[in-house]
Amino acid sequence: MKSFIKLVAVSILSSLLAVFIYDRERRKLFSSKKNTEKNFTKSNLFHNTSLVNYNNTNNEETDFMIAAASSINGVVHIKNTSNYKDSRNWLYNFYGDSAPKRIGNGSGVIVSADGFIITNDHVIKDASEIEVTTNDNKVYIASLIGSDPYTDIAVLKIDAVKKLDYITFGNSETTKIGEWVLAVGNPFNLNSTVTAGIVSAKSRDLNKLDQKNQSFIQTDAAVNQGNSGGALINLKGELIGINTAITSIAGGFVGYSFAVPSNLARKVFEDILEYGNVQKGLLGVTGNALDQNLAKKLEINETEGFYINDVEPNLGAEKAGLQKHDIIIEVDNIKINKFSDMSGYLSTKRPGDEVKVKYFRKGKKYSVMVVLKKINRTIFLGMELRNITNSDKKITKDNPAVKITDIQNSRLYRLGIEKGYFILKVNDINVNDINEVDRIDIEALNSILFMSPSGEKERIIFE
Repeated sequence: MKSFIKLVAVSILSSLLAVFIYDRERRKLFSSKKNTEKNFTKSNLFHNTSLVNYNNTNNEETDFMIAAASSINGVVHIKNTSNYKDSRNWLYNFYGDSAPKRIGNGSGVIVSADGFIITNDHVIKDASEIEVTTNDNKVYIASLIGSDPYTDIAVLKIDAVKKLDYITFGNSETTKIGEWVLAVGNPFNLNSTVTAGIVSAKSRDLNKLDQKNQSFIQTDAAVNQGNSGGALINLKGELIGINTAITSIAGGFVGYSFAVPSNLARKVFEDILEYGNVQKGLLGVTGNALDQNLAKKLEINETEGFYINDVEPNLGAEKAGLQKHDIIIEVDNIKINKFSDMSGYLSTKRPGDEVKVKYFRKGKKYSVMVVLKKINRTIFLGMELRNITNSDKKITKDNPAVKITDIQNSRLYRLGIEKGYFILKVNDINVNDINEVDRIDIEALNSILFMSPSGEKERIIFE
C-alpha cells in the first residue's frame, strides 16, 4: 500500500514538474519571437523599404504624375459632324426633312495659348461642323485652318476668352527605343484618359506600297478609337507625337499603336500657318532601301542604306556630286537602315535647307552637303506628275491640269494613257497643281479625266 502511494506521489510530482518546465520554455519562446518580430518590423523592414523601394517608386510615380498633370489640360475632345454621302439624300430634301448626320469623335492637342490645335486629318475629314471640348468642359466651335492628308495632320483654331493650357513640342528625333511615354486622349468618349508604355520602334511604315512615306513612332501605350489626334508625351511632359493609328482586326488596342513624330507635326503646323500648304524639300534621288536580297542581286556587300538608282537633273543631289549606284548611309547623323528613316527625316525639312549626306561609293565613305530643292513632281498611281508650263497651257487652254511626265502603270498604259497626257479632274474635281494630287484619297478614287497632247479628253472610271 505504501509503495503504491509513493508511486502515485512521484507521478503527480513528475507531471507538475513537466507542466512547469513546458510553461517556462513556452514563455521564453514567445518572448523571443515577439522581440524578433518587433525588431524586424521597426528596423529591418522599414529601413529596407525606405532605402530600396520607397525612393525609387516615389520618383517613378512622381515622373508619371508630373507629366500627366502638365499635359492633361492640353488635350481636347473633338466631335466631327458631317453629312452622310448617300444618293438618297435628295429624298429628305424633297420631303422637307434634314438628311441624317454622321458623328465622329477624336482628340486634339492644344499647342499655343491662343487656341491653335493639332489633330489628325482623318478625325475632321468631311466635317460640316467641328466641336471642341476642353478638359474643363467648355465647348467651342473650331475653325479648320488647314490639313495635309499626306501626313494625316490638321490644324484647328478656337477662340477662348482666357489663355489656354498647351503642350510644348519636344524633339521626337532624340526619342529612344525603350523610353517611357504617355498617351493622352479620349478613347470611347472617356475624356482625359492617360495610358503609359514605351517606345517600341521608330520610323515605321505601315504600308510600303502606298504613295505615303510614313515614318511613325511605335509604342505599346494603350490607344483605342477616339485617341486619334491625341498626344504622345515623354516624361518631361513634352509632345513627341500625335497618336494616329492602331493595327487591329477588331478595331481595338492589341499591344501597339503609332504616332506621327512631333518634329513632322510641328513642321506641317508651321507650314500651314505660314504658307497655307506643306513645303516639301527634295533631295533629288530615286532608288531603293537595301536588304539581303537586293544586295545579292546588285552583287554588293552592304545590306543597309539607300541605293541610288538615278539622280534627278538640276536638283541638290546632282549639284552636290551624288551619283547613280552610290549608297546613302546617313543624313545629318541619322542612320539610314530603311527608306522610312530617310523619308521621315527629310519630311521635317523645307526647300533651301542643307543636310549632310554620308554615302558609300565603290567601298569608300564620303560626305557632302546637299541643298534641298522645292519638290516639283509627285507620284500618283504609278504616274510621275508635274505642274504644267506656259507652253502646256496652250494645249489645256482654260482647263487647270497637271502633266504626266512618266508612267509606270501598265493598266493605264494599256488603256492608252501615255507620257505627255494631262490630268484635268479626279472624281470630277479640278486638279490645279501637284499639291492637290497629294491630297487625293486613293481609297475614294472613282474617276480621272485625262487630256491627250492633241486636246482630246478621255474619262476612265475605276470600279
